[in-house]
Amino acid sequence: MSLPTRETARQKLQEYVHDDYQRHHALMVATAMEGYANLLHEDPELWFVTGLLHDLDFERHPDTHPRESLAWFKEWGYPDDLIHAVEAHAYSYHGFTTLPRTKLAAALLACDEISGIFYAYRKLNPIPYGQMKASSIRKKIKEPSFAAKVDRKMIALGCEHLGVPLDEHIGNLIKFLAPVDAAAS
Repeated sequence: MSLPTRETARQKLQEYVHDDYQRHHALMVATAMEGYANLLHEDPELWFVTGLLHDLDFERHPDTHPRESLAWFKEWGYPDDLIHAVEAHAYSYHGFTTLPRTKLAAALLACDEISGIFYAYRKLNPIPYGQMKASSIRKKIKEPSFAAKVDRKMIALGCEHLGVPLDEHIGNLIKFLAPVDAAAS
């Protein structure tokens, strides 16, 4: 099993994902994952690459996501931890029933959906992610009509498995996502 480099992962993202939002989402999740890896003294390369590639098949196969990605990752010899995390982030969708059993998988579940809240909030209030207020994000999470497709239950499940309260998670993401502002400039 071999982890792709960041550059190889970026090339895969460019090859398989053409939608600008999906690419931005991948960068957001990868950056958040790297932040958690550093906080938890885990492998930042594994966590970043997992975040970057977690939705690799979504554009081409939205109704079966991430089934195709999982097959590709196995074929490409990617690490089992990455494969498990991508599978677990789809818990309760398209027949997937795997709960996160690693911190990596829990972090991916916790970071994936909530990035949609951050993105939608930024579209309404064009301020950098790193300057957002936790209270504003918390308020938007409680509004079911705001970013209505974001699954709040998956955010809560990810936080629970990661062992991080939602308020702390939001604060962490505000810090972790600040580099995305610079990358987008």
